[in-house]
Amino acid sequence: MSSDILRCELADGIATLTMNRPGKRNAMCEELLVAIDGFFSAPPKEAKVVVLTGTQGHFCSGLDLAEHVQRSAEDNLYHSRHWHAVMDKIQYGGLPVVSAMFGAVIGGGLELAASTHVRIAEPSSIFQLPEGRRGIFVGGGATVRVGKILGADRMTEMMLTGRKYTADEALALGLTHYAVGEGEALALAQQLAGKIARNAPLSNYLMIQSIARITDMARSDGLFTESLAAALSQTTPDAEEGLRAFLEKRAPKFR
Repeated sequence: MSSDILRCELADGIATLTMNRPGKRNAMCEELLVAIDGFFSAPPKEAKVVVLTGTQGHFCSGLDLAEHVQRSAEDNLYHSRHWHAVMDKIQYGGLPVVSAMFGAVIGGGLELAASTHVRIAEPSSIFQLPEGRRGIFVGGGATVRVGKILGADRMTEMMLTGRKYTADEALALGLTHYAVGEGEALALAQQLAGKIARNAPLSNYLMIQSIARITDMARSDGLFTESLAAALSQTTPDAEEGLRAFLEKRAPKFR
């Protein structure tokens, strides 16, 4: 499943995906988007967690404007909806995804990062939505995912001014969950991925599928959905193993 543009390494249940367009700061071209789509549409059965990162000092600098072609409104609509479909596969595909970020996390790169579940940023990371300065509007899901993290007011200001956030600022705002030293993001991503991989698979799946959706629901609907997820998770062999391990004061061994 590995290719020149999207490298994939699989070890100990962790699939490490490296976006590989070094001369373009890993800007998102159609080929790279299709490769990411292909992986998350049919991930390796051995994969329990994904680590997503870039190469040559950058995570992803957004849509490759050098490949921008004049599209009709209809074609632009379909292009945006393709992005939405791929980002949804990342967020709701069932595999936990950890982002190891550095350098450019800009435009579509930030939309991509916001679709992942755990985000780690090095000091070189720059978070920005510069679309407004280019006369365009976000189309890869930022208004939903980044807007939910920042709030509509702050995201509006970010887009109007082209404001850049550092790793420390992004940590305070929730754009990243961890701010680490230079060269440390991938190592922490692998460490956290290993921890996540040792969770019960169904618990991971329910966390990914339920929590983000519950926040979009009415209070009573969310509480009922929580009860369904709890009931489902607590009647599995893994739940029995987790309880036994707790009582026996040992680490659980899930499927």
